[in-house]
Amino acid sequence: MRQHRIGSLEVSALCLGTLPFGKWVDEQTSFAIMDRFVEAGGTFLDTANNYVFWDGGTGDESELTVGRWLAARGNRDDVVLATKVGARPRTPGTGLENAEGLSGPVVRAAAEASLKRLGTDRVDLYYSHVEDRSVPLEDTLGAFADLVGRGAVREVGASNHATWRLERARAVARANGWPLYAAVQQRYSYLQPRPGVRLPESGHVHMTPELFDYAAAEGDVALVAYSTLLSGRYRDKPLGDEYNHPGTARRLRVLGEVGVELGATVNQVVLAWVLRRGVLPLVGVSSLAQLEEVLAALDLELDDDQLRRMDEAV
Repeated sequence: MRQHRIGSLEVSALCLGTLPFGKWVDEQTSFAIMDRFVEAGGTFLDTANNYVFWDGGTGDESELTVGRWLAARGNRDDVVLATKVGARPRTPGTGLENAEGLSGPVVRAAAEASLKRLGTDRVDLYYSHVEDRSVPLEDTLGAFADLVGRGAVREVGASNHATWRLERARAVARANGWPLYAAVQQRYSYLQPRPGVRLPESGHVHMTPELFDYAAAEGDVALVAYSTLLSGRYRDKPLGDEYNHPGTARRLRVLGEVGVELGATVNQVVLAWVLRRGVLPLVGVSSLAQLEEVLAALDLELDDDQLRRMDEAV
């Protein structure tokens, strides 16, 4: 599998999201999916300390499942492990309005709890999961720096942040000699929501042209995309109102045409397009069959004409 760089980390071109593991996907299936991913050359696993609290979960399930798999396989050094802090509710049964946030003490305590659940002495990539504007950036970033300094974290990243907040955070870190956010994980896919629309998933932040411009100018910010396949909505689930605009129909038409030309599924074409955009796709699957479809997308090559037609369908 092709490789990408995130700071000092070398990761596979595809990131396996483990959000449903231990809750919506049983442990046996979760282990089989991770086994096949690694067998195919995948190295990059993504989890968080709050999956899936919004569906009756505790927030522990995904990390615990990944941790048990790592222990069973004895392969911790063969994978790049990412997790997140900031969006776990302080009290069970509440939502993001009661999120733990990003204060220094919370970041340090949450990291220790994640390390324990994952059964490891380090997290390779530690994301601030959501913004917390109630806390000075110096407090959050100083805690991240402490974790990196003692080897509990290798690289840090941000998820669901506005671009100006990302720039401000990196400026604060640079001024203090602290680790810079090396990755940004945001929502991104071929279909684009209406400009300015509020996404129904309240915590989601979409990649913007400004973010692409910023990452290109900086040269050391990796872009990681979640919800690349829109949770099955390219295939058999209805699109939400946020995609109710003329560009959606035009993009779906071109997407289908390119799929026919390449003998590929629409999901595979979407992933190939995301990769051509220089973005690392994070994909969650719930079965081996879904994983095989995703893996096949890595062998798909869009030619320049196909890429142009897809980009111009707006």
